[in-house]
Amino acid sequence: MPTDLWRFAQALYQRPGVEAACLLLQTQGADVCLLLCAAWLERRQVTCRDEHIQALLALAQPWQQQVVIPLRQLRQSWREQAQSDNALKQLREQIKQLELEAEREQLERLAACTQDWQCSKADAPLNWLERLVPQPGNRDALQTLRIAAAQLSA
Repeated sequence: MPTDLWRFAQALYQRPGVEAACLLLQTQGADVCLLLCAAWLERRQVTCRDEHIQALLALAQPWQQQVVIPLRQLRQSWREQAQSDNALKQLREQIKQLELEAEREQLERLAACTQDWQCSKADAPLNWLERLVPQPGNRDALQTLRIAAAQLSA
């Protein structure tokens, strides 16, 4: 299993069903970067505490709202026009790369935030995914993420 969040997220996202699960949860209001971080924390058996949830949300929400979402909206708004306009298609690809870099930066910030968090004791809660998805989250999609994360090689 990759130990840094960015590599873990890349490996997890490539697993069967994970992209679809993430996009479904995103349409329901979830922050995919937070979900990937949640799966990483669960996989590493980091104790899920209220103050940790609040720290992740405080870090992620402004970045998503001010950086990632505007880039995504711009890219998506150009989808139709870019099919018949090659210059716009190229610009759209550049926006897509900026969006990916913004997500990578968010993941790096989330990882830095968690660096001193302790692994759990046997009875400590590890329900990161449920805590970081807007309620009600799609349980099947969350389970897909959890299973895929557990299957990543150590």
